[in-house]
Formats: sequence, C-alpha cells, structure tokens
Amino acid sequence: MLDLDMIDVEEIATALADQTDYEHRWLIDPRTGEVVFWTSDTGIDGENPVDLDELDLILIDPLPTYVWYQDMVDFADGISDRAAGRSLSRSLQGKGAFRRFRNELYERHPELISVWQSLRDARARARAVRWL
Repeated sequence: MLDLDMIDVEEIATALADQTDYEHRWLIDPRTGEVVFWTSDTGIDGENPVDLDELDLILIDPLPTYVWYQDMVDFADGISDRAAGRSLSRSLQGKGAFRRFRNELYERHPELISVWQSLRDARARARAVRWL
C-alpha cells in the first residue's frame, strides 16, 4: 500500500500547473509515489529516451490554463485596495494576461506579492490533493 506521506504534493502541484509543452511530461509511480520528469530526448533518467507508453507510470496532465487564470481573477477581485484590484483586473484582459498580471503585480504592487503567492500556492496544493 502506498504511504501517502511519501507523496510530494508540491511536486504534483507543479506538474499540474506546467503548461510548457508536450516535449516533457510529469509522471507518478503509483507504487512509490515518486514523481518523475520525462523528456522526449532524455527519458526519465536524463540519458535514455523512452516512449511514455513503455513506462508503468501515471501521467500527470496539466490543468487547463483557465483554472490558473481564475486564481488571478479571484485575487484581483478580492483585494481590499480597490485601485490595485482594478489595475490587476485590467491586466487580465486579452491575450498575454499571465505575463501582464505578473508584471503589474511585481512592478506596481510589490506589497501584494506574498499574499498572491500564498493564495496561488494554497490553491495549487488543494488541486494536487484532489488530483490524488
């Protein structure tokens, strides 16, 4: 039986958020709970390419971007500083919202960075637990 204390929830949260590409993937070993990183060029050991179908591991598919986008919307809507909330909400309009939100937060509202990171990380961990 898998020891749940051996599972790295943070690593699963990272895998669920990884929107980079399909040239690399995150997988979990259902027997040990170990999370591994696979690339098309170097497999899971960093040296030997292997097809995903050949591995007895479970693929951790990233969650859709709208899930992570909603976190930014909720954060902007929940800020008590109305001016900061409005500027963050405006940054979320149109293509490139993730970059604009980050830039707006870090450049104009650095006092909110730790609050944002706490919200984002707590939601990511909760999603990882639900995924399990």
